[in-house]
Amino acid sequence: MRIPTPAAALAIGGSLALAALVAPAAHAAGPGRQCQSLGVANLYGEFIEGDDTHTPDAEGAVAVGGNADFTGGFSVGQELTPEQVAALPGGNALVVAGSVTGHNTQVMKGNGVYGSKAAGAVVEAHQGKVGQGASPIDFKAEFAKLRSASASLAAAPQTAGATVEAKGKELRLGGTGTGLNSFTVSAATLQGATDVFLKVPAGSVTVINVTGDGYDMAAAKTTGFHLWDEAKQSYVLDDKLQSAAGGAVRARLLWNFPTATKVVKNSQAAWAGTVLAPNAAFDLGSGGPVNGSVIAKSLTGKGGAETHHYPFAGCLPAVVPPPTTVTTVVPVIPSGSPSASATPSTPGTTPGVPSPSVTPGASGGPTTPASGRPSPGASASPSASAPAAVPTASASPSAEATGGGNLAHTGSGPVVPLAIGGAVVIAAGGAIVGATRRRAAKKA
Repeated sequence: MRIPTPAAALAIGGSLALAALVAPAAHAAGPGRQCQSLGVANLYGEFIEGDDTHTPDAEGAVAVGGNADFTGGFSVGQELTPEQVAALPGGNALVVAGSVTGHNTQVMKGNGVYGSKAAGAVVEAHQGKVGQGASPIDFKAEFAKLRSASASLAAAPQTAGATVEAKGKELRLGGTGTGLNSFTVSAATLQGATDVFLKVPAGSVTVINVTGDGYDMAAAKTTGFHLWDEAKQSYVLDDKLQSAAGGAVRARLLWNFPTATKVVKNSQAAWAGTVLAPNAAFDLGSGGPVNGSVIAKSLTGKGGAETHHYPFAGCLPAVVPPPTTVTTVVPVIPSGSPSASATPSTPGTTPGVPSPSVTPGASGGPTTPASGRPSPGASASPSASAPAAVPTASASPSAEATGGGNLAHTGSGPVVPLAIGGAVVIAAGGAIVGATRRRAAKKA
């Protein structure tokens, strides 16, 4: 069928204008995926809001919002890659907002910055520079975001198919989700286990939410974290020299302590995964590492207690804030005005902007607006087979990790810009039609 010239021009013009609006709305984490980041904290092996008292070393970067006591010697950043160093704020592998104490603090890779030095303190850089200056990190703002993220992760129910089974002195966690496996375990249950077994698909994200005001691994005498290796068809006791699926399970394992004020690690155990305890004083003990990052209010550790450089590399469910309701005030139009008969818009809506339709979820609550973004109810109930949404590009090994200091999510734009875009489309198409008609008139 032959399309009249004006109609063709309108179609082409409208398509070009609409394409310009829709193209930038692509998901950074892939279609249908939104990711929440741990922000700047995910760039550091130790990210501490207050004081950090620690020896002998941290393989990754260290950021301290209070004072750092490294008496006895401390080394930082030995396992960082050049790309990871470059992604750090100011390239600083060591950040101490307050005062640093210790006669032998070595920054192996990257720069270092501190607020002040105690008498006799020595801080040296091997592949960068170190000196006094302002902190490049706003610890107060970052921890406000981290606490919010921790609470939202804990509020989500266990994913479908996730199981928690206490068998004598063993605690077994199992999940089948290829995207996300979320578990909720009481601190008392976790504390009763000498060995913890986790069986999830390699590459999936695991969040273990631990409820309670505190957790003492030393009291439980927990000595082993065993991760399932599908290729070997057996559990592997996690350590620096061995880990299930080449470290793929450990890299996406997050222990979340949203309300704990104290967390103690058993000195005889190597703790697999990253620990998020934004309100807790974290005690590393005197031996045995954390094979992941520690994000806590304060930290103490000595002897052989270290943090090994295995930053969290998973995609956490994004939390989408509830939509803002805009109340439209209908103006009073004098009687006799040509617009007096116009139908006023409904309060709570924007004139000319269609309200987004909502698809009910399995529980009956709204889950997906027409824009494709899940509602708060949807983010609280991530699918067992794929994350409802977590970090986009960052210094983390995962291409899904989000860099920078924001805990924001990525996704398509809201409905209102699309509605405005509709007007732009019509205007653009109309302009092209008008130009086409004028050229046709001149030829006639």
